Amino acid sequence: MAYVISDDCVMCGACESGCPVGAISEGDGKYEINADLCCDCGACAGVCPVGAPQEA
Repeated sequence: MAYVISDDCVMCGACESGCPVGAISEGDGKYEINADLCCDCGACAGVCPVGAPQEA
């Protein structure tokens, strides 16, 4: 199951650069994860300073 980014996102960009498959992009007020591209590796959750990426 793909990860999602919660409203805790502070728009730092760490998750986007940490995603090995390029599934994360800047959205309106927070980053967004493309569920079709997400490989459920958890790399984004590992680099996020506020824990915004969470398993859906």
